[in-house]
Amino acid sequence: MKLLFISLGCDKNLVDSEYMIGMLANDGIEMTDDETQADIIIVNSCCFIGDAKEESINTILEMAQYKETGKCKSLIVTGCLAQRYKDEIFKEIPEVDAILGTNSYDTIVEAVHETLEKHRYSNLHTLEGLPSIKTKRIVTTGGHFAYLKIAEGCNKNCTYCVIPSVRGRYRSVPMEDLIEQAKSLVEQGAKELILVAQETTLYGVDLYGEKSLHKLLDELNKISGLFWIRIMYCYPEEIYDELIESMIKDEKVCHYLDMPIQHCNDDILRRMGRKTTKAELMERIRMLRERIPDITLRTTLICGFPGETQDNHEELMQFVNDMEFDRLGAFTYSPEEGTKAAAMPDQIDEDIKTDWQADVMELEEEVIFDKNETLKGKELYVFIEGKVADENAYIGRTYRDAPNVDGYIFINTDETLMTGDICRVMVTGAYEYDLIGELVK
Repeated sequence: MKLLFISLGCDKNLVDSEYMIGMLANDGIEMTDDETQADIIIVNSCCFIGDAKEESINTILEMAQYKETGKCKSLIVTGCLAQRYKDEIFKEIPEVDAILGTNSYDTIVEAVHETLEKHRYSNLHTLEGLPSIKTKRIVTTGGHFAYLKIAEGCNKNCTYCVIPSVRGRYRSVPMEDLIEQAKSLVEQGAKELILVAQETTLYGVDLYGEKSLHKLLDELNKISGLFWIRIMYCYPEEIYDELIESMIKDEKVCHYLDMPIQHCNDDILRRMGRKTTKAELMERIRMLRERIPDITLRTTLICGFPGETQDNHEELMQFVNDMEFDRLGAFTYSPEEGTKAAAMPDQIDEDIKTDWQADVMELEEEVIFDKNETLKGKELYVFIEGKVADENAYIGRTYRDAPNVDGYIFINTDETLMTGDICRVMVTGAYEYDLIGELVK
């Protein structure tokens, strides 16, 4: 039996996909990247925003065709779209044989066997606890880096977000399980672990009665063979002193923090259900840069939230210019059914949202270029991600660049390097670096 597995959406979803692939491989199923040859097709779906929902639906419809034109005997949909729209999927896409919710992916082997026996299958386990999985993940990121999902769900209930309804409330993975996972990933070749959750800063509160991300960092820092630990999805109001201290003293922890803020205007933040004010955001950014001078701060913004005005947009532009975020992603607001924001008055025209998003990203490009220019002459470590065709140059990432969300740099060298090599480089331009020494293979 051959399996085609399509993982859509975020890196948290990818971790679930890797566990499912591991379970199915352990059951003797072979992987393929040819949809025409697949006996089993699984789509791990996303529905966070409208574009993600549309991509998921289109992918399922495309794969459904192989029930007729290919060898597909079992089409299975998992993930957030499946959790939220089970009945609609079964009704509108009858080719779908099974649906697994976000907390049910540990039953993927059972689902495959049932559907191959021509039985329709569904499992939407309650959004409590965590799936029980003993099989190792099969890492799909190339091996030299891997995501470590430290928690599931979210308690924040932002007015624009469906995550609590499709992922449940916040549940931390026990620390001993994470340490075991991390050691296994490093044994498989991972040199960088990227900590992910809907919110990493609250790790441990539900299990240990206190924020414990700093304790997890301290333990991960002890793992031999691990080079970098990167932290994503830190809500600004939850960043705490012990976390900052661990970032400073644990040498493997990148001085990089992903801190989604979504906007800076106090009224918009309040209507979003966010827990910070503009003044608090500015103070938090100032404090982080004071405590960790070489920190790279990444954030995300939403453009065109209901009721946003041109003045609000200009305030946001000034904020981006003043705060000089090292990395930034801006997204147009997507009204999601069932959320409070979708029912708010003064929804913004799509063209205006798109224009505002373009404004922010154009400004941020200038900010990043100027900040990169100030790094000239500095020496940094870099992960090699690939080679530039027909040139004596390689593509890489420094500690300032998270895979798939930030950019890449170019390393000039006549040396022969491999993906996953860690090298020392000299910054020679905004995006150009020269190799000055190889560290490890």
